[in-house]
Amino acid sequence: MPVVDIPGSKSITARALFLAAAADGVTTLVRPLRSDDTEGFAEGLAALGYRVGRTRDAWQVDGRPQGPPVREADVHCRDGATTARFLPALAATGHGTYRFDASPQMRRRPLLPLTRALRDLGVDLRHEQAEGHHPLTVRAAGVEGGDVVLDAGQSSQYLTALLLLGPLTRRGLRIRVTELVSAPYVEITTAMMRAFGAEVEVAREASGRGQLFVVPPSRYRPTTYAVEPDASTASYFFAAAAVTPGGEVTVPGLGAGALQGDLGFVDVLRRMGAEVSVRSDGTTVRGTGELRGLTVNMRDISDTMPTLAAIAPFASGPVRIEDVANTRVKECDRLEACARNLRRLGVRVATGPDWIEIRPGTPEPGTVIESHHDHRIVMSFAVTGLRVPGISFDDPGCVRKTFPGFHEAFAEVRGGLGA
Repeated sequence: MPVVDIPGSKSITARALFLAAAADGVTTLVRPLRSDDTEGFAEGLAALGYRVGRTRDAWQVDGRPQGPPVREADVHCRDGATTARFLPALAATGHGTYRFDASPQMRRRPLLPLTRALRDLGVDLRHEQAEGHHPLTVRAAGVEGGDVVLDAGQSSQYLTALLLLGPLTRRGLRIRVTELVSAPYVEITTAMMRAFGAEVEVAREASGRGQLFVVPPSRYRPTTYAVEPDASTASYFFAAAAVTPGGEVTVPGLGAGALQGDLGFVDVLRRMGAEVSVRSDGTTVRGTGELRGLTVNMRDISDTMPTLAAIAPFASGPVRIEDVANTRVKECDRLEACARNLRRLGVRVATGPDWIEIRPGTPEPGTVIESHHDHRIVMSFAVTGLRVPGISFDDPGCVRKTFPGFHEAFAEVRGGLGA
């Protein structure tokens, strides 16, 4: 029975780095994720003048509630969406001029709902080329705070950036959210803010048309914070067990009480016929030899949509995944990338603006999967390769974004499953 040591959560590591930088003192992060994205976030903090000390199992950050220690900086955000969206909000709390740029892939991803909200709060922010995209410059003079309206229907990261900013403003924030996707990620944010000493009040508006988030001004407290394993990454290993009759995978440290909503992916596997045990100290999935088709709304766990799409051909009936329009504006158009690769495998697929339906089939061996430079496409279709010989990838190394050692870890699990 393979027991898989999953690296720390990318989402939690990024939020913890922001909170540590904003806290009044030194914070230690235990078992943070070390990957291209999180290293890029840490380097971004260093460019803004924060001290970030890194060892193999822990990072230390010297926080500063007054904003970046330096008055001028150029920050390259690489491919990291959390870096590209969170750090401009952090920079706005300081006093100086801060320029942000990113990779061509990240430049294509949208920022406008967030940058529009920051401007509404009085932040002097300018997009240098395409409106709503990197590169951008923030001329910071602190943030007064107040009321703001936000559409977070494309990405919950827009809301997270504002929530994290809230305690650092002079008057606090009242954020009225008209649309919200991936709500569990916001729950991660509010739980972590409270762990660092901030207050957040969440209420449904009387009209029923949105949510209101109230964040009073306060100070984040430094702390020692342990980062739990990444639930999105765990989905590939759970799926591997589900498609292997008698196969069993356990992920320790990710169980009842976990912050990450993506652990809900195991409930999808349970509906399909896998045996699932979620305990306080970990989660186990066992393949039963049965994988049923289903229709599932994955709006709140959309990062695991490619994982389900990659195993859908092995189900006994159609698999229809709905309400995942936001996956079209990730590292690539993930919905279309999954459809194209499944068709390359000879699987029948239909798609719409926010859905994909996959028919049962026998994928063709020897297929080269087009990664679109997206780590989640590669890791998802690696699971397909458990049942289909000869699958390879045009860019296997793009997994370094979140799990540099993925291929080695997956090969070990593959051997343990006898696949």
